[in-house]
Amino acid sequence: MSKPIYELVDELPKGGLTVSSLHALDFVIPGEWQNLVGFDNTIRTVTGETDESIIQQIGDRAVTLYNDKSQGYQNALWLYQTVTSGSKLLGTAALANKLGEKISLLGFLDKITPKAEKAQTIDLGVKLVVELVAFCQINGIPGDSIGDFLAALGDYSGESLMRMAALVCFDGLIPLGPDFIQKVLSGFNNTSPQELEQNQSFNSVKDLIPGGNPEGQKNFIQESFGSVSGWMSSFVSSRDLTPQKVAKNLSSFIDVADDKLDYLAAFLDVSTNYYEHTGIQTLARRLVERASAEI
Repeated sequence: MSKPIYELVDELPKGGLTVSSLHALDFVIPGEWQNLVGFDNTIRTVTGETDESIIQQIGDRAVTLYNDKSQGYQNALWLYQTVTSGSKLLGTAALANKLGEKISLLGFLDKITPKAEKAQTIDLGVKLVVELVAFCQINGIPGDSIGDFLAALGDYSGESLMRMAALVCFDGLIPLGPDFIQKVLSGFNNTSPQELEQNQSFNSVKDLIPGGNPEGQKNFIQESFGSVSGWMSSFVSSRDLTPQKVAKNLSSFIDVADDKLDYLAAFLDVSTNYYEHTGIQTLARRLVERASAEI
């Protein structure tokens, strides 16, 4: 087990590139996401509770639930963390001294290389399946419950909806363009199980992906992505999203030319961890909601 859940929530950053990138997507889902930081603060915000003794009881119960390995909370956290590290291209040390500054990507072109399109399509498919499996782990349902996930997706809000918005914008639109859904679907049709096994993102989380073997797991990823493609297509069209619009809203702290969007995608990969950040927030919210109902 990694750090205690309360410590993970307490240590979430209040600023930096991840938080700035997520705030830049407020135009996509206005007012949906707030950067909820701190375990006690999360309890107060989620429950509206002000009695310190009750807040303590909720916190203790949430920690107990998280520590119970028969529950899926630790697996969900592992998925959020692992798919984040699996999609990074290199360490972020070269970027650390740029935090808080307006960054020009031109200075990093010799350090950051965009992923090949096939690698990008596999990463997007894997991240979508990680969201599905983590949802199932948190809710205590079988990990291949595509229908349950799809039904719940329509009710996504807050940090969970922000994570899906970032998935669509940062891992779909920016690196793959407006036809990213078709590219992923056709990309998996042309990907062998052996090629899938060579992908770092897949290998990092394959132990929890349903399917039994790379061939079955590839089919499960294809089926999952195909099932969610209608939601993603509607999400993009209803908000009139384009790669250029997303890049423009990132321009308050990142300078990048329109013909360098693949480099922007690589930059976001190595310098942000939106999946883990919002995943911890989702996990904390679900734990607090359940703990509050059980005390």
